[in-house]
Amino acid sequence: RNFFTKRTKELKPAVQSAPGWKLFGKVPPRENLPKDSKIIQQEYEARTGRMYKPPPPSARRKNIEFEPLSTTALILEDRPANLPAKSVEEALRHRQEYDEMVAEAKKREIKEAHKRKKIMRERFKQEENIASAMVIWVNEILPNWEGMRATRRVRELWWQGLPPSVRGKVWSLAVGNELNITPELYEIFLSRAKERWKSFSETSSENDIEDAGASVADREASLELIKLDISRTFPSLYIFQKGGPYHDLLHSVLGAYTCYRPDVGYVQGMSFIAAVLILNLEEADAFIAFANLLNKPCQLAFFRVDHSMMLKYFAAFEVFFEENLPKLFLHFKSYSLTPDIYLIDWIFTLYSKSLPLDLACRVWDVFCRDGEEFLFRTGLGILRLYEDILLQMDFIHIAQFLTKLPEDITSEKLFSCIAAIQMQNSNKKWAQVFASLMKDNKEGDKNHSPASKS
Repeated sequence: RNFFTKRTKELKPAVQSAPGWKLFGKVPPRENLPKDSKIIQQEYEARTGRMYKPPPPSARRKNIEFEPLSTTALILEDRPANLPAKSVEEALRHRQEYDEMVAEAKKREIKEAHKRKKIMRERFKQEENIASAMVIWVNEILPNWEGMRATRRVRELWWQGLPPSVRGKVWSLAVGNELNITPELYEIFLSRAKERWKSFSETSSENDIEDAGASVADREASLELIKLDISRTFPSLYIFQKGGPYHDLLHSVLGAYTCYRPDVGYVQGMSFIAAVLILNLEEADAFIAFANLLNKPCQLAFFRVDHSMMLKYFAAFEVFFEENLPKLFLHFKSYSLTPDIYLIDWIFTLYSKSLPLDLACRVWDVFCRDGEEFLFRTGLGILRLYEDILLQMDFIHIAQFLTKLPEDITSEKLFSCIAAIQMQNSNKKWAQVFASLMKDNKEGDKNHSPASKS
């Protein structure tokens, strides 16, 4: 301390006399220490000749129990001396109003405290349920998967949501591996993708790549288009952005799939599905589940843009839409608002883009259990949840609303609405309705064929 004190005292005159203060308009540091308020007051009085007179005791409020800490307490303050004093009735009224305001504030605080406690209790309960469910899944269900997966107990437990620690494993088992893909096969297609990336970077410009990506003859060229989409995948998480821990991993899985299925190539929306799988599975397992998931009839129809198949899915959806939500169905019809306007985005990303991630994972849980039917049932559940709001909207606002759903949507509300949806029409289930639509389409094709005309 002594060293720095002496140093400062020695340097002070030199610093203040330095020409830099004048050249650059700097203000030298002040030597004077902050003055006491009483000294300032005395100096002011000596300079102006005015004396400060404290207000008389009568002007102050007697028996002060507290000092006003907010605008609420200001109502109890007496008026300034230059204004008429409050009457007794007015003072009593102000006291009563103040007491009412304080009581209302206390009620709000108590209500918020109860709300916080309720949220904490629900959170603890949820954590306990997840922990107990995890034990059941690990010790009982997964070791006896084939025998227990279809039992009522397991299906009910499945509906409540899978514990995050077993979610990836259950998804893999439920999706299956009909394509018989191995980790070694994934490495082969990944190395091919890396070779393609290398050749693109050496020989092609970005415009050439985009043109090539649109070419049906070489869908593998859409590899480079993946880069454009990865940065748009869950942008709020940042983990898939360039430099993030999962950026290269997502790039690898999507690139390997594009080489594995050049007939499909890369389509916007795939990155969200792959990202959700990567968050729950190891790299090779994520690729295996991804390839098998996209090989399902519904996903294959949408990602290959099979218009006739997509129209059948939309038609089947509208059958159950009219059955469950007739008012909203007629409202949509009046605006010629067709399912493709909102359903395509939902189906392409399996709701992972439209819903909060944790809620999307719960939808995935039951989707892996029930298959494509649950995707359309979830869509009807969303429409049921917001039916009252949507009935008040026009075409533009409905389309905007369904494209970007509210962020405060909760799993309890959504799944209660999904549970209320009946996937049965004239004693026909989803699969039967869809099969009848396919049959009608085939018969229509026969009637319009050249052979039938002759």
